[in-house]
Amino acid sequence: MAETPETIISCAGIPLYLHGFSAIDSYLGHHNQTAAHIICGADLADLARLFETLRYPGAEFADAALDGPKGKTWYFRCYDGDIRNYRSPSFAFLEFFQDCRTRNFLDPNSLYPLMRHLIKGTKPDDAFQWWKMPGTDHDSYRVLIDGAMILAHYFPETGSKEINAITAEIPRLNNMLSPEVEEQRLLLIGLLKAANPAPGFELLKRCGFISAFWRELAVLDDVDHAKEFHPEGNVWMHTMETLRYRKPGSAGFDLRLSLGLLLHDIGKPLSDSAGHGQGLRRFDGHAELGERQARRFLERLGFDAPLISDVCYLVRNHMLPAALPRLPLIRTGQIMESPLFPALLELYRCDESSSFKGLDGYYQSSSAYQAYLKHRRNPYRRADGKILKREEIKLKE
Repeated sequence: MAETPETIISCAGIPLYLHGFSAIDSYLGHHNQTAAHIICGADLADLARLFETLRYPGAEFADAALDGPKGKTWYFRCYDGDIRNYRSPSFAFLEFFQDCRTRNFLDPNSLYPLMRHLIKGTKPDDAFQWWKMPGTDHDSYRVLIDGAMILAHYFPETGSKEINAITAEIPRLNNMLSPEVEEQRLLLIGLLKAANPAPGFELLKRCGFISAFWRELAVLDDVDHAKEFHPEGNVWMHTMETLRYRKPGSAGFDLRLSLGLLLHDIGKPLSDSAGHGQGLRRFDGHAELGERQARRFLERLGFDAPLISDVCYLVRNHMLPAALPRLPLIRTGQIMESPLFPALLELYRCDESSSFKGLDGYYQSSSAYQAYLKHRRNPYRRADGKILKREEIKLKE
């Protein structure tokens, strides 16, 4: 068995516990998380001796961090007291622990009945039991971040009325301190890992978090859609709806595709303003404008350059699949050559599904792509399916 930070720390005789989201997900059997939150009975000097690559994110939620393979990060909170006395900075719902050595769970707040509802996928009699268990600081942005994650991951069918009720109880954080970039990125990734991120995003929007820190997303709520094309609502509502149609893989929801869906129409507010009164079709050029806007947004949140490049490919080209059966190969060949093209088709499927148009266009585009791949492998045909001349076959050989 490969060594993990948990086993290394345990072998050093240091007590450590998964807590909060990590412990809850472990109890629910969700093991594809990109972040592990750990409370350990060591100080930073002890951890530094164990891990040469330990870093200090300077974030409110972690004293130290350790980056591992496949994009996973372990976040450590140093605490040398009795774990049963540890208090969450937001909700007592997150005061749930798993001993990393014995694998036993600790439940000081008697959350097991609620957890069993989550395992079964049933709605408890009091679905907002978690909300009525505030922690030590209910006036912090931490309440919004943790509350959004709780809604997205554990109560994904929370409706607008219920979110309004929660919002009414949160003090308006007009002078909200800006969360560290790493914490914002972790929040965004965490929301997009949920099957239905919409309730979490909606809570953040209604409480002013998105307008304060993710302005590029906030303005999507200001741009309406023509009802004959998008009866699901404005650009914000449409974007949230697209995320519901993703299909999880063995490692959960693909972050690249999820970011592509979140940002695919991010250029519409800009194109709508630029084209107004100039005789242009509404939203002309929004894919190209969106690519630049998406790049700035992702760079500000500190995402890796290869991921940013992939997401920008999806945003820039997201209009192409709809026209694929009609366009000549000279305009589409290079784009279809990309290994990202299947992800682009998947984005198109989610986009079409959310607008209630039906999937005829998606199936036609998929068929055109399959024909392209078939002809490209055929030594006697060009990529557009036309039969090669003898001299062209020799050149191809």
